[in-house]
Amino acid sequence: MDPGKLNDPISYNEAISSDQSSEWNKAMIDELESMKKNDVWDLVELPNGVKPVGCKWVFKTKLDPNGNVERYKARLVAKGYTQKEGIDYQETFSPVSRKDSLRIVMALVAHFDLELHQMDVKTAFLNGDLDEDVYMKQPEGFKPEVVPQV
Repeated sequence: MDPGKLNDPISYNEAISSDQSSEWNKAMIDELESMKKNDVWDLVELPNGVKPVGCKWVFKTKLDPNGNVERYKARLVAKGYTQKEGIDYQETFSPVSRKDSLRIVMALVAHFDLELHQMDVKTAFLNGDLDEDVYMKQPEGFKPEVVPQV
């Protein structure tokens, strides 16, 4: 497959009306199952006076080194940019590594002839703890009966 011709959907409607709709649907169900398994959300009634955060699906086709489709990935992301500091949240924190830190680690690995393994935690963002409740609108196309009770 030519990566230059790959067009990932930019909306839920585009994903479900594409030729790969069954793959995108499986990817969305997988994302919701991961969230349920990690006890990230509960389906509840919205309390009075609470403004829910919006959300949207983000779709990405993952390719192997030869340019073949490896998997279809769907992520449900909160539209945090609609919130106002001091009203909807008090503080933010996003741990990221700096390039300098990575370079130092790589230099130490090379100097001491060590082995270095890289890993990716698929649901890393699901493993954080929040002190407050966050209410989010249901994602487009959400069907509670499709996500099994884990």
